[in-house]
Amino acid sequence: MTDRSAWVEHRRPDGERVGWMLPDGDGFIAIDLLGRHVTEPVDWLTAEETLDERGIGYLAEPYRLTLDSGHSIRVRLAEVSPTGIRAKLDDFGDVSAPQLYYDLGFPAPESLAEWGAEPVTWPAPPGS
Repeated sequence: MTDRSAWVEHRRPDGERVGWMLPDGDGFIAIDLLGRHVTEPVDWLTAEETLDERGIGYLAEPYRLTLDSGHSIRVRLAEVSPTGIRAKLDDFGDVSAPQLYYDLGFPAPESLAEWGAEPVTWPAPPGS
């Protein structure tokens, strides 16, 4: 579990949390909602601006989850909070598709990455 006691929450003007800032020496590291560092140590204003510009839209994008088997599958983020991240197998809108969820913990593991041009395995391989 990540010690977040020193993290300073940052919210947009509308009150939506967009991340945190972690004091580091004379600067601050901006941390996104997945718990990932998105800057090196920077000044307070730069950390705030980075989080504001990043916003929350990236949470709606597809992600690649590499399973223990080595297979990569396309997922969508179903839940994101400091207590855990839950990804759902991307069913591409198929209402009859199986509802497969993956509990990933927090911060997001390295096995979760932004979707790229890699081929997708869908549905998930047996035993994944």
